[in-house]
Amino acid sequence: MESDMQKGTTNPLTQEGFLRLPEVLAVFPVCRSSWYAGVKKGIYPAGVKLGKRTTAWRVSDLRKLLENGEDK
Repeated sequence: MESDMQKGTTNPLTQEGFLRLPEVLAVFPVCRSSWYAGVKKGIYPAGVKLGKRTTAWRVSDLRKLLENGEDK
């Protein structure tokens, strides 16, 4: 069985952990400002502050969003 690396594809949604905004936007094709507007409206999950200028999103929250659909 080929791994994702051998196939030339990558799956940014690992089992658990955090993703930074560029990886999130690779899964959810919206622009940066639309993502943050969606976070403010409660459409998308809020990020977790990992440092003074570092925000990331829980993979588990992003998986839930994918399972429930972006529109909900």
